Amino acid sequence: MATDSWAQAVDEQEAAAESVDDKAAQSLLNKLIRSNLVNTTNQVEVLQRDPNSPLYSVKSFEELRFPQNLIAQSQSGTGKTAAFVLAMLSHVDPENKWPQCLCVSPTYELALQTGKVIEQMGKFYPEVQLVYAIRGNKLERGTRLQEQIVIGTPGTVLDWCQKLKFIDPKKIKVFVLDEADVMIATQGHQDQSIRIQRMLPKTCQMLLFSATFEDTVWNFAKRIVPEPNIIKLKREEETLDTIKQYYVICNSKEEKFQALCNIYGAITIAQAMIFCHTRKTAGWLAGELSREGHRVALLSGEMQVEQRAAVIERFRDGKEKVLVTTNVCARGIDVEQVSVVINFDLPVDKDGNPDNETYLHRIGRTGRFGKRGLAINMVDSRFSMNILNRIQEHFSKFRIDKIQTIPNRYPTLVIIYYYPSF
Repeated sequence: MATDSWAQAVDEQEAAAESVDDKAAQSLLNKLIRSNLVNTTNQVEVLQRDPNSPLYSVKSFEELRFPQNLIAQSQSGTGKTAAFVLAMLSHVDPENKWPQCLCVSPTYELALQTGKVIEQMGKFYPEVQLVYAIRGNKLERGTRLQEQIVIGTPGTVLDWCQKLKFIDPKKIKVFVLDEADVMIATQGHQDQSIRIQRMLPKTCQMLLFSATFEDTVWNFAKRIVPEPNIIKLKREEETLDTIKQYYVICNSKEEKFQALCNIYGAITIAQAMIFCHTRKTAGWLAGELSREGHRVALLSGEMQVEQRAAVIERFRDGKEKVLVTTNVCARGIDVEQVSVVINFDLPVDKDGNPDNETYLHRIGRTGRFGKRGLAINMVDSRFSMNILNRIQEHFSKFRIDKIQTIPNRYPTLVIIYYYPSF
């Protein structure tokens, strides 16, 4: 009994660690695996501060111009890096050999990724130079930078402006704060970013981008960007009407596995993502599916970002048809061929309550780009049935239907009947 309790405690501890979003790693992962722009169908809300603003009638990113301060919600792959790089390049005077545009990213790796875009787009503008304000790039005291664009992390940028005087902040024309939601999740970065912003002139154009817009991000954005125009994506649940949601009742982990095999056997022409609560369950399930002859990829939080990117690339290329993962893959990973998401374990937080946002992001991995999708939830106890009911109550628009099963209890006919609508 004590052993079982100890094992359960270990599982819960692991699950809690897994559920903590490594947002910087997630954002970098998105950048590494994206080679093309995402053709998103998300609706855009444009909230202007001034009805006379030239942005007042903007309804899409294609119509966007950057004459004023901006707060924008933007998922990876929608072209926002190219948008603010163009804004910086268009404001630079190449005759002036000092920093004029400043871009702050939350991590060394993300700064390098953004810098690559600046270098690629700026190669047609060779008079404009770029310098990285990141760890390891040590300059002699008294150096006066001649590069017009500086990209770096908050701590180093602050030192270069305040302590080392490499940058005269009063000469900055454009200030970009990228990945704001990652920034505030990293200790110290929020305060450093605010201190940088306060040194800039009132005439400086300020652009802030974030993938999510929780209250913490919004409060931070308002402190950084005065009198902004705002572009937000409408709430994701309003865009999930192309996803059909079902649940199936099982009595054990083994029954869930057998039901999963029958479900997947009926939809082998699609790729599927299967979400588990812990790395232990994900590893067990991937092994069992492999023994059944399925081509399976496994993704979990202990892997390095580059390893995760390689796994997702193989999955996206169709080398594996099934991706078994923990919450590390719940947000932001778009694989167009995924038409089925299976919650082998329903998402719960560290207190055992429904994790509604994670559920939303998980099922959002299917039905991408306006296509139809299918989400199936495995229910193996009264507790998990209660979790599912509470999720459905939270999202009042959601309808999650029970799969009617044939005598051996495992669903097959219903899925075969539904699937041809894809």
